[in-house]
Amino acid sequence: MAGFFGTRDGVRLTAQQFKSQLKRFYSWYTLGLVLFVGVLGIAERMGLPRLWIGSIFLLATIALYAGIGIMSRTTEASEYYVAGRRVPALYNGMATGADWMSAASFIGLAGTLYLTGYSGLAFIMGWTGGYCLVALVLAPYLRKFGQFTIPDFLGERYGGTYLGHVPRLIGVVAAILCSFIYLVAQIYGVGLITSYLTGMAFELGIFLGLGGILLCSFLGGMRAVTWTQVAQYIILVLAYLIPVVWLSAKQTGVPIPQAVYGYQLEKVTAKEIELTVDANEQQVRAIYQYRADILEEKLKHPGSSLAADKQAASQKLNELKSGNGSVQDIAAASKALANLPKDEAAARKAYAHAKTVAEAKSQPLAGMPPHAQQFAGNPDGTPKEQVQYNTSRRNFLALVFCLMVGTAALPHILSRYYTVPSVRQARQSVTWSLLFIVLLYFTAPALAVLVKYEIFTHIIGMPFDQLPAWVNAWNKVDPSLLSVADVNKDNILQLGELTIGGDVIVLLTPELAGLPYVVSGLVAAGGLAAALSTADGLLLTIANSLGHDLYFKMIDPNASTVSRVTVSKILLLVVALLAAYVAAQKPADILFLVSAAFSFAAASFFPALSLGIFWKRATGLAASLGMMSGLGVTFYYMLVNQPWLRSAFGVTSPIQLWWGIEPISAGLFGVPVGFTVIVLVSLLTPRPSQQALQRVDELVDHIRYPDIKKL
Repeated sequence: MAGFFGTRDGVRLTAQQFKSQLKRFYSWYTLGLVLFVGVLGIAERMGLPRLWIGSIFLLATIALYAGIGIMSRTTEASEYYVAGRRVPALYNGMATGADWMSAASFIGLAGTLYLTGYSGLAFIMGWTGGYCLVALVLAPYLRKFGQFTIPDFLGERYGGTYLGHVPRLIGVVAAILCSFIYLVAQIYGVGLITSYLTGMAFELGIFLGLGGILLCSFLGGMRAVTWTQVAQYIILVLAYLIPVVWLSAKQTGVPIPQAVYGYQLEKVTAKEIELTVDANEQQVRAIYQYRADILEEKLKHPGSSLAADKQAASQKLNELKSGNGSVQDIAAASKALANLPKDEAAARKAYAHAKTVAEAKSQPLAGMPPHAQQFAGNPDGTPKEQVQYNTSRRNFLALVFCLMVGTAALPHILSRYYTVPSVRQARQSVTWSLLFIVLLYFTAPALAVLVKYEIFTHIIGMPFDQLPAWVNAWNKVDPSLLSVADVNKDNILQLGELTIGGDVIVLLTPELAGLPYVVSGLVAAGGLAAALSTADGLLLTIANSLGHDLYFKMIDPNASTVSRVTVSKILLLVVALLAAYVAAQKPADILFLVSAAFSFAAASFFPALSLGIFWKRATGLAASLGMMSGLGVTFYYMLVNQPWLRSAFGVTSPIQLWWGIEPISAGLFGVPVGFTVIVLVSLLTPRPSQQALQRVDELVDHIRYPDIKKL
């Protein structure tokens, strides 16, 4: 590993020597990864059990990341916080790509496109467009600023007056809020993949994966996280592309999925029409509609309905026991009785959820929209359809806006551009980041269509007793991810009888393509790499905000470097355990958690950061009020309209959407409020003192004009 961290025998390497060392190391690493997968493939052919393969993948990848973390351990502030500011643009682009390619992108994006079709493209457009904003508006200027964290910039730009550390403190709170929500989603993904690879309980999988996260970020900080993320990117890009390329070749003979995407979409559209009018599908939909009607009646009197359900379940169990029923039937009846709601409130919630599911299943295509349909409704249809179309279009654009602005303001992404040697390399790094991210984002829509074609053509219509083994395997992991039920008792799987969650689509691809299980293990390892890499960056952001901005900058400015880094490490451990505990509760779907983090980041950071760079008149009071008001409006809108948050906080008032905008896009309201408050308060309050104005002028000129020369 000599020279891996930029030195050899205590002598610092030149930039070119350092790049050569990195190229040599990661070339050997990539070759070793390919050989490792090949050896496991041969072992599978020789009879190595799947459980062993999954466990080997899990332990080997975690050991690799932990090994890099151990070799990268440091107590130097610049190394721990910004990797010594000598990460080349190409490798920072790869690290940023891994940091960005979270569990939501790797696991959830293709699944969202599978379930929602055209509407899911909002995620790709928003996330990709956000990097254009990063390159143009923030990254080079923050690198020129040259500190450690985003609250650092807020503190220097807006602090130093009678407000003291207030802008920095608000920045710390906002950074922790959006990063923690995002972190919970990543750790949820870690638990999901670990349980799939090893068969262990979801909760235990979370804490096993957490060990790999902590051994990396705890010991080496940004230095360890950076070089680990480069390794993780190589794993996840290979894991993502291999199965979809193989599936494309299997279906069309062309191993370029992006090229055959449209051709297969035409076939999917034709199959959708066929399934919509199929008599057996209509029978299943009618049964689900009947169930929805029954649940509607139960919701009118949930208490008495629960009592009747318990009596019926108990009676069935007793009949099976007295009639010498099979052990399997008795066990199923016992489980059904035990799973009934405990009280009236739980019954009302369970009936409402079941009714929602039944109503969706009673719709054509099991409630999924036609894949190529742009928006819901019809612009030329009935007034109701026109309203539905306009609302759907507004939500699409609102989501694109929130994801784009949120991407440009996420602290763990922006802090990556502190690690490059220069402003020029910061711009180059954004370009490389976009390239590495586009490799996956151009593939995700094709993957969704190829998987949908495979399921619609080869899985739907198959007898239940001939279904692939992976159907039962995933049902054991989590029935909400994948399950089947013979609703109309014809022993043939209909689309309405298949329940499939978006988070399982990518992990299913190798098995749908007929690839060996070792490739499924590689894909799961890629998903694990995506979740771990983002979790590392998020944990570091939270810990650094607390250890550097709160402890060092506000509580003990005289703290030594070792003390600062030690405090950050301790806080990192505490935050990791807390996030793991929250993730184990399965608080909400992974994509909503991620999108909420984007809305919070957009509303709190983007107005203050962009105006702080491009408008010298913006004041500390205005920025503080703008961040709080933007964050407050965003949180309020989510709180009163998002089902899980309403349940968690006991909100009972009717849902009232503003202009029909869904709570996932709450940042649409928070961002304009933040900009408006900052501008109005800055203009309506007295101008800062001449000394304060001069300090701001010098700072902004230094940031915005890298080559300025004072004559």
